[in-house]
Amino acid sequence: MRLHGLLLARHKGYRLDRSHDGKVITLKSNLRWCSDGFEVHCDNGEVVRVVFALDCCDCEAMGAIVTTAGISDQMVHDLMLECVEKRFGALKVPHPVEWLSDNGSCYTAKETVEFASLLGLLSRFTPVRSPESNGMAEAFMNTFKRDYVCVHACPDAATILAQLPGWFEDDNERHPHKGLRMMKSPREFIRSSATAGCPV
Repeated sequence: MRLHGLLLARHKGYRLDRSHDGKVITLKSNLRWCSDGFEVHCDNGEVVRVVFALDCCDCEAMGAIVTTAGISDQMVHDLMLECVEKRFGALKVPHPVEWLSDNGSCYTAKETVEFASLLGLLSRFTPVRSPESNGMAEAFMNTFKRDYVCVHACPDAATILAQLPGWFEDDNERHPHKGLRMMKSPREFIRSSATAGCPV
């Protein structure tokens, strides 16, 4: 059957081709956003799951959706819409913005890719452990867990759910980022870029 071309092509998932060259960071804001998720394990055995999105230039955590269940494609849709509304005050981006993620099913689902397209986002996926992987999001997760989760009590999910918004706000407003000029916080970087004539 193979010799005569009668076999079906292998399923490779519903996704667009990878178009970035391995360098995740961008020189201007709102060109590429990256997203990923992580878990916080509580002392009583509960698990809080967080899906978030960062701008690949200014490193601001533009949005985060939290649950004690699994991360669903609907949560990713909500996160995409939250980011578009926050950055542009509209329901669609004025120019194409790449949405970079790993190959999790909540990102690669046909409905998610189609929803992203409706918002003007270009879905981009990264292979695991490669130069073009989602390194910025991975680094953020490790830093966030080290600087916030590990230094606070995590007795139960309710405690974590109450603290997470403050942790994200602190990271955006006050936490210095090594990748930003002079160890600025994301919002300090955004404000300084705006005053320097570099639009965000």
